[in-house]
Amino acid sequence: MISLRNLVLALIIIGAINWGLVGFFRYDLISSILGQNLELVTRTIFALVGLCGLYAITFFRPHRQ
Repeated sequence: MISLRNLVLALIIIGAINWGLVGFFRYDLISSILGQNLELVTRTIFALVGLCGLYAITFFRPHRQ
């Protein structure tokens, strides 16, 4: 479970950095790394980052003992 959380956190950080670059400089790092030919892969990465963000909401719920 800890490794899943670490993966989710890493994808959220990558997504946040990418959105910061888009917001400040209009530069999409993920799309530039993967290129135009891999648009489906790029969209899949964006979808995974979004799902990780939704999963991360559960990080802040109080745990029942």
